[in-house]
Formats: sequence, C-alpha cells, structure tokens
Amino acid sequence: MSARLEPWQRAEIPGPKKALVISKPGVVSAIVRRAKRVLLIVGSKAMEVKTEDGDLIDSAIRLGRTGKVQVAVTGHLIGEFIRRGFKGAYTIPLFNLGDRLRDPEWEGLDGKGPYDLVLLLGFPYYYEWLLLSGLKHFAPHLRTISLGRFYQPHASWSFPNTLPEEWRGYLSKIIEDLEVSG
Repeated sequence: MSARLEPWQRAEIPGPKKALVISKPGVVSAIVRRAKRVLLIVGSKAMEVKTEDGDLIDSAIRLGRTGKVQVAVTGHLIGEFIRRGFKGAYTIPLFNLGDRLRDPEWEGLDGKGPYDLVLLLGFPYYYEWLLLSGLKHFAPHLRTISLGRFYQPHASWSFPNTLPEEWRGYLSKIIEDLEVSG
C-alpha cells in the first residue's frame, strides 16, 4: 500500500486530531459490523468513478443490499439508484444532512434512531473535507469513515492516498466481507 498520509488538499491544516489510516479493508468491515446504525452517504461524483462493480453507484447498491447500511444520496443520484432497481435509498442535500447528523437526538432518515457510524463515498474532495470537519468538531457521538481513495484527515478513519487499482480492490473486499457476514 502506498501510504502517503498528507491531505490531498494542500494548505489546509486539520488540527492535532487526524484520521487513523485504514491499512486493511477488513478493518472497515469489522467497524461496520460492530456499529449499531450505519449511514452510507453517496455523493455527486458516484457515476464518474469506476469500480470493480461498474461505478460507485453499483458498489453503493451492493453495500445497501447487505442490510448493514442505510443509503443516503445527494443531488440527482436518486433517479439513478431507482433506475438500477434499488429503492432503499433516501435523498437529502449533503450539508442539510451534515447539520442533522450533528444532533445526537436525531432519529435518522427512517426514524429508527441516531446513527453511530457514517461512511462517505463519491464526493468532490473539498465537499467531503468540509462535512467531515464539521462532524469532527460538532458531532463527537459519531464515527466517520472516508471510503474515497484520498486521505481525509477529518474522518475518524481514512484510506491513505491510494492508487486507483488498489483502492478499487479495497472497496470490493469491504463489500464482499459484509455480504459474507450478512
């Protein structure tokens, strides 16, 4: 693994508390299995990023079908999820969702209780950076994992800056682990 631990966005200082680096995909699978309520937030770049499943939407659908995560999508993507046969996704603007996640009493998109783990996937780097910064400082009850291929220091856990092929393999392994433990 090429383990560069610098933020992809230069000149931004994350502070003394930085993301723990995910060295093995099994770490993510284990964290997700132990969590009580997991939310996967899928961003606007999901159709543009290729994975072993096709694109990030296909990977997010596989994650959603494991039954371990609830899926929230931003922007125009809800139509694409429905077109691909996945009706379990919610749609909400990213920063509106970030504001709700700060509230430890918020009952979630489905009203079944607060989330304790948030996964992020498919965002422009700077959007994810901003959301994670807000959650790190104002939502201490939440743990966050950036599933993107660039190190996000404001997350609780993040991959290091990773080559595309390597990252695609990691993402696929996480999904396979969660499907097997179903």
